[in-house]
Amino acid sequence: MMGAGLYSLLGLASSHAGTYVPLAFLISAIAASFSVYSYAKLGAAFPSSGGGATFTVMSFGPGITSGGINLFQYIAYLIAAALYAAGFVEYTNSLFGGDLSPLTLKCITAAIILICTFLNLLGPSLVGRAETLAIGLVVISLLVFSAMGFHQADIKTFQMGGGSIEGIAVAAGILYINFQGFGVVTNSSSAMKSPQKELPLAMFSALILVTVAYLAVSTAVILIMPLNSIQLHNGHVLAEAAQMVAGKLGSIVISVSALLACAAAVNATIFAASNIAADVAKKKEVSSALSNSVLKSNLHALTISCIGVTIFALLFPLGEIGQMASLAFLLVYAVITYGHIQIHQKTGAKPRILWCAIVINLALFTALIINAVKTAPSSAIALAVALVASFGFEAFSRLRTKQPKAH
Repeated sequence: MMGAGLYSLLGLASSHAGTYVPLAFLISAIAASFSVYSYAKLGAAFPSSGGGATFTVMSFGPGITSGGINLFQYIAYLIAAALYAAGFVEYTNSLFGGDLSPLTLKCITAAIILICTFLNLLGPSLVGRAETLAIGLVVISLLVFSAMGFHQADIKTFQMGGGSIEGIAVAAGILYINFQGFGVVTNSSSAMKSPQKELPLAMFSALILVTVAYLAVSTAVILIMPLNSIQLHNGHVLAEAAQMVAGKLGSIVISVSALLACAAAVNATIFAASNIAADVAKKKEVSSALSNSVLKSNLHALTISCIGVTIFALLFPLGEIGQMASLAFLLVYAVITYGHIQIHQKTGAKPRILWCAIVINLALFTALIINAVKTAPSSAIALAVALVASFGFEAFSRLRTKQPKAH
């Protein structure tokens, strides 16, 4: 949950919310908290490496509905990983003064995705150690940056600017992807000794910690950088802000921490996507066309994930893929929470809280999709195609396997 989207999407969010970006972060966190409640209850009741994929089957039963949702959810994770890969490339280019050629940037994109895929092949214990080290360094660098930013800021002369209610809602929708990682946590519930206690504690602790960090960093940025400068340096705002606070060294430190955060996020998201794919294939919770061929082993699932992430990262610019990722997860979490209502008696969840999650997620989704249609229609179209294709492919494959074979 920590960092990657913060580094990549702060500039894009500020173009909608102006200096009210911290408020947009807070709204996103509140929206995420209701979904965290839903996922914590589901993960504690149904521990599984499949996480959200298992929840859909428990809620909707095996069939076209759960299979289609799981395929779309898998694609959503690929889009999120592509966003983090794009963020990695953006800060790599920033480190080199923005002088890298488009071809070089594409090669770096493919390389970081391949490296993270290879790390996943080495097993979850190595993934966990790498994540811990990377995120530890990221948290330290962000806290130091925030403290230095507050120290240097001239709060007396600061003035709020830009943003509207609609713009803040759009920004909150864009920034939702920063909290998306809570869904990944549930994929580890089967490895917990006591998921009923450990999972909710882990998820809500993480939510609180990252919310505090995001509020601190975004507030420091708007205090020390003019709004037009934030929007000018869209994809690498924190590197420019750090240079204002601590010179070239500050820019380098923040850029390196951005690389660590983005690489860790690519790594974790490919891990989650492949876990979902392998789990649903193993349990025959998707069509046989997928489970018997494409996703028949973890290696196959990782390979397909790697290819999918690379395609998304190379086809779409950072801003568009950021919108797609947030849109996809707002929709996925709303649908899975709706399914949760059907089985809330098994999980002990309160329906009112679940309905709050659905309403808030769909409200942010609506604000963001309207904006995407106006400003980046290709991303909205691509997401719609992915959604239709997920259910279409699942329905076609299942109906095909039911047809009697000709003799």
